[in-house]
Amino acid sequence: MLFKKKVKRFLGIDIGASSLRVVDLDRSGSSYVLNGYAVEDLPLGVVSDRNIHDVEAVGKALDKAIKSLRTKTAMAAVAVGGSSVITRSVEVAKGLNDADVEVQLQLEADQYIPYPLDEVSIDFARVGPSVNDETKEEILLAACRKESIETRESVLAYAGLTAGVVDLESYAMERAATLLPLAKRAGSGAPFAIVDIGSSTLSFNIIFNGHIIYNREQIFGGRQLTEEIQRHYGLTFLDAERAKKKGELPEDYEQAVLQAFMDQIADQIARSMQFFFATGQYNTVDGIVLAGGSARIEQLVSYIQNKLNVPTERANPFSDMKTSSKINAAALAQDAPSLMVACGLTMRSFD
Repeated sequence: MLFKKKVKRFLGIDIGASSLRVVDLDRSGSSYVLNGYAVEDLPLGVVSDRNIHDVEAVGKALDKAIKSLRTKTAMAAVAVGGSSVITRSVEVAKGLNDADVEVQLQLEADQYIPYPLDEVSIDFARVGPSVNDETKEEILLAACRKESIETRESVLAYAGLTAGVVDLESYAMERAATLLPLAKRAGSGAPFAIVDIGSSTLSFNIIFNGHIIYNREQIFGGRQLTEEIQRHYGLTFLDAERAKKKGELPEDYEQAVLQAFMDQIADQIARSMQFFFATGQYNTVDGIVLAGGSARIEQLVSYIQNKLNVPTERANPFSDMKTSSKINAAALAQDAPSLMVACGLTMRSFD
């Protein structure tokens, strides 16, 4: 896998704009077991646009999360994404070994990468035979700014961890998506949508045959809801965020604030689906799965389903897993939608 070192087993750590999530999975036969997970809020502004601006603040939050898990696992998988990562499909001659492929990609990298080569880390994965030329093989080239990788390694080091894998967010999401009930029902017959509503970004993904075949990101997320709560009720941002998470808001909240936010989400999803249908590949989806922190909103699933007339459910990659007795089932059901990437990262232990 991309940027992989040899490891045995590691924690999946997803560093977001407002919180970080840690998932610890094990394997029992052909099934997974959830040993534990942790979610820690991050101070405002220490992470934005997937860039870590304060390693110490994020490191302290991660250290707290690791201590709460009481895990002895010292290796971790983290993700990079967004503008820090470039992927390109490249064709090379069939039969080249890994070393020869790496040499060729290094020689040709400046054709695909708009950054100085000494500022990026490059890796590749073999995709399969070329569909255009039987003498060639398709290679997925991935390049990431070294700064993005190094800051994540520094955060891990703060908590006494070592990076075993630096993966791509999209690959982690694909992996976790295979565990969703909708994916198991859909099989290979039809695509479905995963809508990841983060703090500042809404990522619309179409999954087909276990892979993301379409992605569209928009600058929109749970932060907008917090800011509207702040404005409407005259609270500080932190108090508004706390009240939102704990459900401690006035009786008029749903009508006065939440309704408009859910309308915006429905509009964003509807627009993204229209863009996808316009590609001509498909004209329907089997369903919508809501992920990310805003998927915790109790009314959102039924609201989206009724508004768009598409079966909709909340993401829970752990629904068929055995879980440790120390895990609170009700809390896990609430947190599960935001744990998709972290879950997909720790699944790399078993590939």
